[in-house]
Amino acid sequence: MRIVSGIQPTGKLHLGNYLGAIRNWVRMQDENAARGGQTLFFLADLHSLSDHMLLEARREGVREMTAALLAAGIDPAKAVLFNQARVPAHAELCWLLNGTARMGWLNRMTQWKDKSGKNREGASVALFDYPVLQAADVLLYQTTHVPVGEDQKQHLELARDIATKFNTDFGTELFTLPEPIIPPAAARVMSLRDGKAKMSKSDPSDMSRINMSDDDDAIAQKCRKAKTDPEPLPETVDELEGRPEARNLVTIFAALSDVAPDAVLARFAGQGFGAFKSALAELLVETLRPIRERYLALRDDHAALDAVLEQGADRARALAAPTLARAYETVGLFR
Repeated sequence: MRIVSGIQPTGKLHLGNYLGAIRNWVRMQDENAARGGQTLFFLADLHSLSDHMLLEARREGVREMTAALLAAGIDPAKAVLFNQARVPAHAELCWLLNGTARMGWLNRMTQWKDKSGKNREGASVALFDYPVLQAADVLLYQTTHVPVGEDQKQHLELARDIATKFNTDFGTELFTLPEPIIPPAAARVMSLRDGKAKMSKSDPSDMSRINMSDDDDAIAQKCRKAKTDPEPLPETVDELEGRPEARNLVTIFAALSDVAPDAVLARFAGQGFGAFKSALAELLVETLRPIRERYLALRDDHAALDAVLEQGADRARALAAPTLARAYETVGLFR
């Protein structure tokens, strides 16, 4: 198996990123390395160009996210960790695939509709073309599997469509069609202020999320002030229907404990949120403290972080080169 996945290096890594993706990345890298596969994780700094950002903020974001990933358990000895901009083949293949991708396909992308809103004329071309770069990200490495959440399925389907059309148009079998990995244990973590909205680094309220850099007191305070309802915790998950904030906290507790939500409810059924939040805060603090301590020790060592990314980029460039060369040759371009 060759697994590839990326994350935007904007804002701070939060609990939703960790439980929804990063923790599973660590497990995947370990399992894939044990069976002789290759795993690549990248900081999607080229994708960040779809939004305006100051130079220093973009560079700081890449380094901070690198430190956070390393602190959470991504191991450069088991996985290839790099940032896109150090591997120009991502941008080159994206441009080649732009000749295959179709405007109609991109116009139908949910992310384009959501992020451009009513101001499509004012949105950047990078935002519109974002899914083609995502396709290049995975097709470049002959990726066999891509971990995706429910909100990313459409993007992987587009990558497969682009690969299929390219292969068909040019009578080649150049690109592997990647399969999705939907980790069964991935938790969908919602905002602490609104159980119907995903926990997000773009939310203006810092109380809506638990940042991986938050100290023990901040974590406990955010947990205590998380929105709930007046009803006690029920005995079954089905009884959480219509109670999004309660479901969210139970989901977080279950994910951190590596147990099913029903097991959490069996322990706390009939109790109010006072005792439950205290237990959840303790669990959060104990789980996140070692990650935060490693992160704080790493984040200011720019030379060490850059060295990790450059070493990863060397490996990624070598893996990407054969596919990019064949793509140029296939479309009839000299280089």
